[in-house]
Amino acid sequence: MKRKVSQYETFTILLTFLMIALKTGAQEEEKFYRELYRPQIHFSPKEKWMNDPNGMVYYKGVYHLFFQYYPGATVWGPMYWGHAISKDLVHWVQLPVALSPDSLGYIFSGSVVADTTNSSGFGSAANPPLVAIYTNHDVVGERAKKNNFQNQSIAYSTDGGMTWAKYEHNPVIANPGITDFRDPKVSWYAPGKKWIMTLATKDRVTFYSSGNLKTWSKESEFGAMNGSHAGVWECPDLLQMEYMGKQVWVLLVSINPGAPNGGSGTQYFTGDFDGHHFLLSDTVTKWLDHGMDNYAGVTWSNTGTRKIFLGWMSNWGYAQSIPTTRWRGTNTLPRELGVVRIDSVCYLKSEPVRELQLLVTGKAVKKNIKSSIYSYKINKNSPFRMDFKSSKAASFKIVFSNSKGDKAIVGYDMTENSFYIDRTNSGTCQFSKDFPGRHKAKRLATSSQIGVTVYADASSIELFADNGLSVFTDLVFPSAPYTDIAVFSKGGVVNCFAITRMRSIWE
Repeated sequence: MKRKVSQYETFTILLTFLMIALKTGAQEEEKFYRELYRPQIHFSPKEKWMNDPNGMVYYKGVYHLFFQYYPGATVWGPMYWGHAISKDLVHWVQLPVALSPDSLGYIFSGSVVADTTNSSGFGSAANPPLVAIYTNHDVVGERAKKNNFQNQSIAYSTDGGMTWAKYEHNPVIANPGITDFRDPKVSWYAPGKKWIMTLATKDRVTFYSSGNLKTWSKESEFGAMNGSHAGVWECPDLLQMEYMGKQVWVLLVSINPGAPNGGSGTQYFTGDFDGHHFLLSDTVTKWLDHGMDNYAGVTWSNTGTRKIFLGWMSNWGYAQSIPTTRWRGTNTLPRELGVVRIDSVCYLKSEPVRELQLLVTGKAVKKNIKSSIYSYKINKNSPFRMDFKSSKAASFKIVFSNSKGDKAIVGYDMTENSFYIDRTNSGTCQFSKDFPGRHKAKRLATSSQIGVTVYADASSIELFADNGLSVFTDLVFPSAPYTDIAVFSKGGVVNCFAITRMRSIWE
């Protein structure tokens, strides 16, 4: 008697064949990932425009990344959901478009959940569905200056996210008359046995709840008197985390404009959530990233206690003008979030995911550098990681440069007690007056020792200081790869300087 093949096994077989086929295709299309400025350790689409990451879910061993995508040009246009998958958060395969505009409008940002109990009824107990919750943006209503042109809709997949069907009774939440009513991030709230939607509603967050992902009830609003209101709130994410055995709730909120160093950025709040209301634990305004180029980031769902964040690596001040040709839009490195407490205030730290070790090809280490100036040359045009540790807090700067005279600088100024990135002379900058500049933030850590990690790719620098407590993400467009590194230290002792070479994720 032949054994019956389960739906899960069928899905796994199909996915395996799909990955093999697409990897073969990717090898044939390697030209897509060799252009000037093309990231080698970050995901970017083969062609055209990409902005916010959407619908990130981990399901049956696969990380799904959906993203705001316009397949018609390299500037923003009618929004689709692009789709890419990975088994390790590092190597990505781009799939066909997942969701396309319909009679209700463009497909704006949202989230995907694994409906493991089949609460929605879209699947079965044996084959529960993935459910996407997203914003429909009615451009006709917008042009008519209506105030209800954004509404929340859902779609579902019963084949592990490969294909999607839209719910026939969309939208599931109608707009009550708020022009900015978008970006639903949904998660399961176990104590109340219900789904919680965190929705951006102009300059605050509104919470909704549901038992089946179809019928929603308003719970509360948060933020009218909290945080920065210098721009519109977008892409919220509600996270349940832990610090020293105690529960901490974190609410991420992107804002544009109004970031600390200009343009687009992400603030966050810490406190408690009781299934109805978010309650602040302090009134400190906190920022996830102090660079210019980390926006609209959210976390993967269905990853358990591990919170993995991904942002769009750009800024609305110049995103449509950056000097790339075939594509525009890149993601940050995936980052694992954690909680740190300083003087009774909880802060987030973010560090690159451990899976990036898969890309390491070699490492050079120099310890106990006594000279105030130290230089190192990169022998190969490849992405790299740089680690710097000093036993005493003292001013230092690390200069990345090339033979063309371009240079980007990261450092710490002890007189200001601030970390910074300076990309004033980093390469091509003339496409926007807002691009060149020095971006800084006060150091939060209080220890005498300082450690920084920098990931440098073809067109980006990401700085993680004090184990990810202070983070900067900046695009750079050097006329040739940075191959020279110079370290200038004033008064401190450099305990360790290390360069880790990395291979391309597209090889």
